[in-house]
Order: sequence, then C-alpha cells, then structure tokens
Amino acid sequence: MTLLTPRPLTQAEFAPFGDVVELKDAPDKIINQGMCGRHHDLASLDFADGHAGISLFDAEARHLPCEVAMVERHPLGSQAFIPISGTPFLVIVAEDDGGTPVNIRAFVTHPRQSVNLHRGVWHGVLCPLGERGLYAVVDRIGPGDNLEEHWFDQPLKVGPMI
Repeated sequence: MTLLTPRPLTQAEFAPFGDVVELKDAPDKIINQGMCGRHHDLASLDFADGHAGISLFDAEARHLPCEVAMVERHPLGSQAFIPISGTPFLVIVAEDDGGTPVNIRAFVTHPRQSVNLHRGVWHGVLCPLGERGLYAVVDRIGPGDNLEEHWFDQPLKVGPMI
C-alpha cells in the first residue's frame, strides 16, 4: 500500500494542478464605501462548453489516516471547492501519464483556503477533515461526459500530516 503524507496547501506547490483561492496580503480594491476589500479574480474557470454553475456539497467527515480507493477528473471543465463551514479538507491530486494518474500528492487546506482544480486534473473526492463540511462548488454544467474515474489496484493510505 502506498503511503502519502499530506502537506500544508501552498500556491507554489499546488500550481500545476490548480489555483489556491485565499486572501492576498492586501485587497486589489476597496469597495462598498470603504467597508470591503475586494480580492479580485483569484481563480481561472475553464469550460469546454456549457456554463458555470454553483452547487452545495454537504460531505461527511473523514479522519487521517484514511484510504483513497479512486481519483477522478473532469475533462470538460475546472472545479472549485469553497468551504462555507470553514472545515479544512484533504486535497489529493496527481499528474497524468497517458490516462493514468501518477506522482500523487496530498495537501490539507487551512479553514480560509479554497481550491480551483484545473480542467482534466486527477483529484480525490471531497474529504472534510475532523467534522462534516459544507462547500460551494463552482463547476461546468452542460451536456457530455465530464467524469473519468481511476480505481487503484491497492488503495492509497494518506496521513498523518507532516
């Protein structure tokens, strides 16, 4: 069984797979009569066709260590996960080698981080850590097969965190 050790999520390490959506050191613009800082355009949504939709995911808690039996990808659109409840989550991502996920990595968000997975990136399912989590998900809505799954011969074991 392969053991993955999750690392804290940083934009530098996550860049090949997507965007880390979090506050910058300073907002791009002050709006609403000076009462709100706008941190503008933090992720690139990418859809082959269709349109952007917002869904809510209510996911059961997971705990480290845990097993990951499969990963999935969405070839027709990016997918963003934005925690509403503030629950940190495990993010599993992998590079692609001819339709097979390779070089699998594990990250753990902090409560104020979101992720936007690039189109076609292999990733694990939503895994809130420690408690149930509510997430807004922004992804492609439209016709066509936008889901590919890869089931591992042996599940991966993830955790504990470094």
